[in-house]
Amino acid sequence: MTESTRPMRRQDIRRENEKAILLAAEKVFAEAGFGGATMQLIADLAGLPKANLHYYFATKEELYRSVVQNIFEIWLQAANCFDAARGPVDGISAYIDAKMEISRRHPDGSKVWASEVMHGAPVLQDYMESTLREWTDGRVEIIRRWIEEGKMDPVDPRHLLYMLWATTQHYADFGHQIETLNGGKSLSDRQWREAKENIKRVILTGIGAQPA
Repeated sequence: MTESTRPMRRQDIRRENEKAILLAAEKVFAEAGFGGATMQLIADLAGLPKANLHYYFATKEELYRSVVQNIFEIWLQAANCFDAARGPVDGISAYIDAKMEISRRHPDGSKVWASEVMHGAPVLQDYMESTLREWTDGRVEIIRRWIEEGKMDPVDPRHLLYMLWATTQHYADFGHQIETLNGGKSLSDRQWREAKENIKRVILTGIGAQPA
């Protein structure tokens, strides 16, 4: 083993441990809430000693913030297709597809975010007042530009965003309800595709979206 390979192995181990911790924390925070979650529960689920957990995240609040910021960063990445689109048909369609995939693959992260907001954002109010507000204002300007260019009906951009968030995140936050109504089974690949297409059809028709 050379000196150059040792740091890479340590970095790989650190990356994998952090990933395992964040995934475990998502699940524990989603099921128990911030108050009910403990670092021991998270360590046990991650398969790591509690001391290792504190090595990566000194406090429960630090870990909680990392979980919520992680899901928000994933949502931000989903908005890249929105930002680069020439019009609402391409942009909103791609955004719905991306957000639905996030709800499918990261349901626990979405539930943690929803719980935090429903409780008045006691830990992340500063994040909402800065990063979330800035991101939202930027998307509002894009939608206003599409309206001015005659590519969609003049709807309130903020209410359109709220509708997009509520619809796509419903599939994560109320996943148990959806599974119950689906005969106790998770949605199949075909059903996820159908859900995306139906949401896009309803939203784009409702706002009178025109191809770019």
